[in-house]
Amino acid sequence: MDEWGPEKVVCVSDRRSGMRGVLVIDNTARGMGKGGTRMSPTLDVQEVARLARTMTWKWAACDLFHGGAKAGILGDPGAPDKEAFLRAFARALSNEVPSEYVFGLDMGLSEQDAAIFVDELGDRGAAVGLPASLGGLPYDQLGVTGFGVAEATDAAAQEIGLELRGARVALQGFGAVGQAGAERLAELGAVVTAVSTARGAVVDPDGLDIAKLSQLRATHGDDCVIEYGGQPDPSVVLGVDTDILIPAAREDVIDKDVATRTTARLIVEGANLPTTPVAKQVLFERGVVLVPDFIANAGGVVAAAHSMDARHSPFTVDPATVMAMVSKKMRDNSATVVRESLARRLPPHDAAQEMAKERVRAAMAARGQIARS
Repeated sequence: MDEWGPEKVVCVSDRRSGMRGVLVIDNTARGMGKGGTRMSPTLDVQEVARLARTMTWKWAACDLFHGGAKAGILGDPGAPDKEAFLRAFARALSNEVPSEYVFGLDMGLSEQDAAIFVDELGDRGAAVGLPASLGGLPYDQLGVTGFGVAEATDAAAQEIGLELRGARVALQGFGAVGQAGAERLAELGAVVTAVSTARGAVVDPDGLDIAKLSQLRATHGDDCVIEYGGQPDPSVVLGVDTDILIPAAREDVIDKDVATRTTARLIVEGANLPTTPVAKQVLFERGVVLVPDFIANAGGVVAAAHSMDARHSPFTVDPATVMAMVSKKMRDNSATVVRESLARRLPPHDAAQEMAKERVRAAMAARGQIARS
């Protein structure tokens, strides 16, 4: 714990189902804690706490009035007893949900899983990310986070004098974020030359057919890269010759070695926490500009803010309004952070965190949680 939080860590378990999970409410100075809910067989409390802190900065950086929080369930999201785990998790957190936290979608969870949370607690306000049939905003169909990552990439590239049209882009991850990001980047004229999934990678210096790859993913899932003609080693995407590198999969994948070898002039963090602290310093010293995760991939929180406001409303959220706001905030914030970083010779993460921290600090002072400066 530090000056920012966490304010509450709730570890829960259920003997009947074997469910184990955790909710971390990091900082609520700017509003109720909000962040996604994930399910992973390797999940631990520290991982969820790190992600909750990222949400604190993400909400503040977007200047939206929610606080940082995150929840997670330890388990295989593909297991047949997944629903039992979800229902047990919802029951165990009924004191906190929805008064202090609202379930959302993250790694391992789908719109149907959000519907299970709502059904178990009997409260429409218990979750966002619901199926469109229940009035939810179709996050995956819209690709809000990936779309926002692409918009952030374009804005950051402009700040460093890199023309996105014709620029080579390597993408680690081709899930909901990576696919939508690749599709938008292709629309903007970038040449996506490398894509990886958990099953492998496909590389073509002349550019991949993203529409074809998306069609293959709809049929073959992560095997789409193999079906396209790729290889079974996903790690190659991190070492290809590229102008822009977008890690859009897991944490800590860009380490010191990758940071030292990459040819990228720009790295945009599509995933949460994909770059180690040592790697960030190496990239900064090499002059490689990095757009932080809580700036670049915050499109999902913009959509979540709309969904939070509409939880009890009879009116559905207009997707066009959401996408316009995602584009503006991602572009404005990315450009501001890169500009400040270059002007002040600060690592981009430091410049972005200073902006976010000042907003959280002001809210904490207004609430009397800290002394006014």
